[in-house]
Amino acid sequence: MAVATAYETVIGIEVHAQLRTASKMFCGCATAPAAGETDEPNSRVCPVCLGMPGTLPVINRRAVELVMLTGLALECHVETEAVRFERKNYFYPDLPKGYQISQYALPLCSNGRLEVPVPAEGGSVSIGITRAHLEEDTARLQHGGRGHTLVDFNRAGVPLMEIVTEPDVRSPAQARAYGETLRDILRYIGASDGDMETGSMRIEGNISLRPMGSTGFGTKVEVKNLNSFRSLERAMEYEVARHAEALASGERLSQETRGWDEDTGRTISQRSKEEANDYRYFPEPDLPPLRPSPTWVAELRAVLPELPAARRERYVTQLGLSAYDAGVLTADLQLADYFEAVVAAGASAKVAANWVSGEFSRLLNQHAAEGLRAGDVQLRPEHLAELVVDVDDGHVSATNAKAVLARTFASGESPRAVIEREGLAQVRDTGLIEREVAAVLAEFPSQVADYRGGKQQIYGFLVGQVMKRTGGRADAKLVNQELRRQLAE
Repeated sequence: MAVATAYETVIGIEVHAQLRTASKMFCGCATAPAAGETDEPNSRVCPVCLGMPGTLPVINRRAVELVMLTGLALECHVETEAVRFERKNYFYPDLPKGYQISQYALPLCSNGRLEVPVPAEGGSVSIGITRAHLEEDTARLQHGGRGHTLVDFNRAGVPLMEIVTEPDVRSPAQARAYGETLRDILRYIGASDGDMETGSMRIEGNISLRPMGSTGFGTKVEVKNLNSFRSLERAMEYEVARHAEALASGERLSQETRGWDEDTGRTISQRSKEEANDYRYFPEPDLPPLRPSPTWVAELRAVLPELPAARRERYVTQLGLSAYDAGVLTADLQLADYFEAVVAAGASAKVAANWVSGEFSRLLNQHAAEGLRAGDVQLRPEHLAELVVDVDDGHVSATNAKAVLARTFASGESPRAVIEREGLAQVRDTGLIEREVAAVLAEFPSQVADYRGGKQQIYGFLVGQVMKRTGGRADAKLVNQELRRQLAE
């Protein structure tokens, strides 16, 4: 890959995020089935989202608010003079009207910036945000056998936010880090679920290479069909290599759209890339310009929650956590909220961080297929705080505490109640521990002799025997103190 080092990578990212609203962008149809209902195809549609002639769109206020919140979180300018909806014309089976209502010339938010930590490169990068605007989603095509395709219009008209960056990304690792950072922000402010697996967040990379030191841009290629941030990084790595080899050999590159094939680990040409004028944008005649008031913007700024970067910094500077632990905890809003509730209930921040990011998260991951999140766990934060405090105070061993956590994780029962009922509290009776240590030394005289003769590894065996005799309940610290004392006599 030495050829690639002669060129600079230039990447711009486009993200489409479905907004968390109850109804669609321009009509009252639900964006998701009601609780207990199945998502039958074409069951959440009306003449407006089906593009019937004579229908009129009505703007979803909540969708506008969520885009403005996103713009504020990304340090964008939020337009208050005039935001114009436009018709983006193209013809495809998933677009019932033959055009998409979007924003182009006058977007809702523009000229922002996002500071992105890039762990793989040991630093951070500042990525310019060109625009964040509103549009409506398309229908979903379902390709079946025998060459036929079905269309489900349930998704048609769902509020969609498009966020476009400046071409400031300089490596595949930065592209992945940007996507992950943006997803966390969207979840924190409640704008989108940000789930790439379910399609509520879709990401595309626009990539070109230019000779190192050059300021112009090379031939741009857009890569679609990316269903994870790992796929984005891999696709960009593949394109870096493909572009570099083509440029080095004098091959002409084409501006095109390519799809990512996860199985083969390569991109595949799909079609030539359109320019903006190919879409024949013109103002939507059925919607007047939108003019958000400065008061409205100020109200949204006032309710903007603490963002992941600020929360990470607070965890490090005020709670004394490591940068790594702070990053793990704040990557998931519900996990961070759960952790803070455990600390508020009396647990030490550092010890609580170890348990929440460790054993608690391990149990969460076991139920990942069920969609379980920290906020859904039956065990209340104050009960986990009880367990953390009991371990820290030596009331229960870490081993037994893990077993108790596993039992109470789903049941929600108080860990202290389980500990008392099952007799799992640590034995701290120094007289009992003294007698058990003496019994072990008497039972294994040859091992004691070997230890005193210099075989230090025997010590672990003797500790294990004491713990075995006490059912694993003896305070390990007291056991070690007494064992070393008697061995020294």
